[in-house]
Amino acid sequence: MFSLQDIWNNIVEILSTKLTPTSIKTWFSDCEPIDLNEDLLVLHTPSDLKRSVLKQRFEGEIKGALQEMFSCDFNLQILAGEEELADYNGKKGKKKKTESSLPELDGYSFDDFVVGESNKLAFGAAQGVVKNPGSKIFNPLFIYGNSGLGKTHLLFAIGSAIQQSNEKAKIAFIKGEEFTNQMVRSIKDGTAEEFRQKYRTVDVFLMDDIQFIAGKEGTQQEFYNTYEALYMAGKQIVITSDQPPVDMALLNDRLKSRFVGGMMAEIQAPDLDTRIAIVRNKAEHRGVQLSDDTVVYIAQKVTENVRQLEGVINHLVAYQQIDNAGITQEMVDRAISDVTRSLEILPTPDDIINEVSRYYQVSVDQIKGPGRQKNITNARHVTAYLICTLTDLVENDIGQFLKHDRTTVHASINKIQTQIAIDKKLSETINDIISNIKAQK
Repeated sequence: MFSLQDIWNNIVEILSTKLTPTSIKTWFSDCEPIDLNEDLLVLHTPSDLKRSVLKQRFEGEIKGALQEMFSCDFNLQILAGEEELADYNGKKGKKKKTESSLPELDGYSFDDFVVGESNKLAFGAAQGVVKNPGSKIFNPLFIYGNSGLGKTHLLFAIGSAIQQSNEKAKIAFIKGEEFTNQMVRSIKDGTAEEFRQKYRTVDVFLMDDIQFIAGKEGTQQEFYNTYEALYMAGKQIVITSDQPPVDMALLNDRLKSRFVGGMMAEIQAPDLDTRIAIVRNKAEHRGVQLSDDTVVYIAQKVTENVRQLEGVINHLVAYQQIDNAGITQEMVDRAISDVTRSLEILPTPDDIINEVSRYYQVSVDQIKGPGRQKNITNARHVTAYLICTLTDLVENDIGQFLKHDRTTVHASINKIQTQIAIDKKLSETINDIISNIKAQK
């Protein structure tokens, strides 16, 4: 696990590739890391002069190094002299306790999961985990598929079933993005060892949406160490993702090989028969009386995922309670329209640029800035193309957002449109980014 000093040493190492040895020795040798939280690094330097130089000349480079390590933007606070340091330490207060890692699992069971051709492999593998946790046949179990198909349901069903059969089993659940947040928080709070033990001493480790740690080297290293500790101890690991490991361009090769070596199970969009069974199941659980024709009608109209089907049933429950009447065709059509329309919400330009920033490991300011380094210009081109493709903004608006003129934006969009037709890797990258953006909506 990285300590705060380890983080700072890595920052200085990154800076050493961009600055002269004299600059490093003069301005950074007596600079000390004091604190780190979700979006702020606090440093201490002996004098006001050094603080001024660090702020004016090196703040961008320090923030860039943090962004490179964690794939998110940080602010920087620099304390000067012993008095400011003492004041800051006095205001830090008591350390926070680490939060519980296990959510409420009631309502997520195998009995509530409708099995069909599209998900029977994942369902069978999940039950195999419950029957024999830690068995090498199903360890790790890697379940992947698009959003809303039931991956998280199976993850919770596994945890719930194991918990019911063995009350003493230690089960941990964490989302990929939150794993990073907790890791950074533990460094700030001085609870790094507690964070490490929290996940390395469990019997069952459940991680949802692991794709969000891809590209975050510090997080991936910590997760790899956690994975190895659990696997070598014969503990069960279950992971979900919106794509298979081989398609995750920024995922560490060591993690890819570990995941591929376990049990891989894809969940696909449900076919018509499965959708019919899902509608029937959800309606019965919510006490909604639907005719066979209505069940089939909903299943034919709503085809994307289970979440949409459940949304239609929830809307019908609400309509029925409000109108205090039976389900009509008008209600059904309105519910379908409300659900499908709500799931077509366009991402914002900020959604897009933040995900491109994370994916390419460059800051938002760099994408909007004048930098001409290859990775920055690539990120800028992709951002312009995706905003044009995924939003209603025209090129002039995109130019204003990116702080570049319309001609530059037009050239960027054309460049990506031309390249994705001949560059398979770029096409896959674009699809990865779009998938991550949609997963957050």
